[in-house]
Amino acid sequence: MEEMTAQEKQFHKMTETPVPGLVTKLAVPTIISMLTTAIYNMADTFFVSQLGTSAAGAVGIVFSLMALIQAVGFMLGMGSGATISRLLGQQENREANRVGSTAFFTALFFGLLLTVTGLSWGSGLMRLLGATETILPYAQAYAQYILFGAPVMCASFVLNNILRSQGRATLSMIGIATGGVLNIALDPLCIFVLDWGIAGAAIATLFSQCLSFCIMLFFFLSGKSTVRISIRSVSRKPGVYWTIIKTGLPSLFRQGLASIATVALNVSAAVYGDAAVAAMSIVGRIMMLIGSAMIGFGQGYMPVVGFNYGAKRFDRVRQAFRYALVVGTAFLTVLGVVGFILAPQLMALFRADDQAVIEIGAFAMRAQCLTLMFQPVSVLSNMTFQTVGRSWQATFVSSCRQGVFFLPFIYLLPALFGLTGVEITQTAADFCTFLCCIPFLVRFFRDLRKEEDLGKAVPAVR
Repeated sequence: MEEMTAQEKQFHKMTETPVPGLVTKLAVPTIISMLTTAIYNMADTFFVSQLGTSAAGAVGIVFSLMALIQAVGFMLGMGSGATISRLLGQQENREANRVGSTAFFTALFFGLLLTVTGLSWGSGLMRLLGATETILPYAQAYAQYILFGAPVMCASFVLNNILRSQGRATLSMIGIATGGVLNIALDPLCIFVLDWGIAGAAIATLFSQCLSFCIMLFFFLSGKSTVRISIRSVSRKPGVYWTIIKTGLPSLFRQGLASIATVALNVSAAVYGDAAVAAMSIVGRIMMLIGSAMIGFGQGYMPVVGFNYGAKRFDRVRQAFRYALVVGTAFLTVLGVVGFILAPQLMALFRADDQAVIEIGAFAMRAQCLTLMFQPVSVLSNMTFQTVGRSWQATFVSSCRQGVFFLPFIYLLPALFGLTGVEITQTAADFCTFLCCIPFLVRFFRDLRKEEDLGKAVPAVR
C-alpha cells in the first residue's frame, strides 16, 4: 500500500507540477551528473597530457573505444528508460520492472562480450582506431583497463537512465558525481605519485566507474527506486528486447557513430602529425564539457515528456519542449561566445609548451563555438522522438551529426582545404544537422495537435 502511494505521488508530481519548475528540478541533477562525467574526462586528458603529446593523442584514440562501450550502454539504458517513462505514465509499474530488469542483465552480458572481444584484438584494435606508432604504446596501456570495466560501464548507464526515467535524477547524480570526484582525485595519485603513467589514468577511471555502479545498484536493492531490478523479472519474450533495442537505437547510432567519427577524425588528423591528433582530442573533450550541460538539461526534460505523453497530457509536452529550447539556446549561445574568446587560453591549459597544438585546437574550437547555438534543436529533437517512441525518426536524427554529415565531410573537406578541413568538419556537420531537424519537428507537433484534437472529440461523440 505504501509503495502504491509513493508511485501515485510520483505520477501526480510528473503530470501536474508546473512544467518549467519540474524540468528545471529534474535537469539540475542530470546537468551536474553530465558535467561531472565531462570534467573527469577532461581531468584524464589534462593529467595524461602532462606525459607528452603522444600520450595526449592516446586519450583521443581510446575515447573512440569508450564511445563504443557507451553506445551499447546508452542503447539499453535510453531504450529502457524512455520505455519505462511511458509505462509509468500509463501506471504499468509491473511491466516497467520487467523492462528495467531485462535491460540491466542484458547490459552486463554485452559488456562482458566487449571485454573479451577487445582484449583478444590487442594492438590491432588500437591501430584500427587510428593510433600512430608513437601513440600505440600509450593507447594499449590505457585501453586494457577500460576494457576490463566494460560490463560495469554498460550496466551503470542502464541504472542511471532507469533512475532518471522515473524522476529520481538526484539519486543518479549521487552515484555519478561520487565516482567522478573519486576519479579526479585518483588521477594524479595513480599517474604521478604511484608512477603508473597513462595506465594510472585508466585504473582511476575503472575504480570510479565501479564505485558509481555500486552506489546506484544500492538504491535499487534498498527500495529507493520505484522500478525494481530482479533476475526473476528478466523477460523471455523477444518483444520486450525488441522494444528496448528499437527505442534505444538512436542512442546506439549516436554513440556508435561518435566512435566511428572519432576514428575517422584521428586518421585524418594523423596525416598532420601527433600535434593535430592531440589538438583535436583536447578540443573534443572541451566541447564535450560544454555540450554535456545541454545533454544534462535534455535528460531532465525527457522524463517529463515521457510521463505526460504516456498520460496523454500533450499540452505539457509542447510546453516542456518550448521551455527547454529557449533555455538551452540562450545557455549555449553564451557558452559559445565565451569559448570563442578564450579558445587559445583553454588549449594552453593542456599543452602550454606545444604551440602547434594550441594553434590547431584554438581554430577548431572557435569554429565549433559558432554553431553551439543550433545544437539545442538537434539534441531536443532526438530526445523528444526517442522518448515518445518515434524510434525511426529519432534514429535518423541521431545519425546526422556524427554520421550522415560528419563522415562524408571528414574525407571531403580535408581533401579540399587540408588541415583547415579537419578543423571545420564538426562545424559543418552541426549546422546541416540543425537544418535537417526542423521539418521533423514541424511534422511531430502537427501530429501531436491532431492526436490531441481527436482525444477531445471522442467524448463529444459519445
